[in-house]
Amino acid sequence: MGAFEALADPVRRRMVELLAQGEQPAGALGRAVQQEFGISQPGASQHLRVLRDHGVVHVRAEGARRIYALNAGGLTELDRWLDQFRRTWDQPLDALETELARGQRERRRGGRQTRISRARPA
Repeated sequence: MGAFEALADPVRRRMVELLAQGEQPAGALGRAVQQEFGISQPGASQHLRVLRDHGVVHVRAEGARRIYALNAGGLTELDRWLDQFRRTWDQPLDALETELARGQRERRRGGRQTRISRARPA
């Protein structure tokens, strides 16, 4: 099972979303998904283990606590797969950015012309 399969489950996706905000202790992650999904603490631990086993997250011990963080390398498979689609949306977004910049230039030019015409006596 790779990153795709590990993230196919909504509980694990939510855990990854929470970890995108920064490191989290296992207990905090477990409580969050227990409240949202109604799963047990052992169930939450099982989801964390799946994410860890597939390299999506890594864990470090801090005393008795386990602190989880995203493993950027574990998401490389997803990033490579998404690359084929980025071209699909990057080109239209680049065109939109160009049009927005063009519109801003035209508004600035129009604004100056209006100010200049007001400054002249009628």
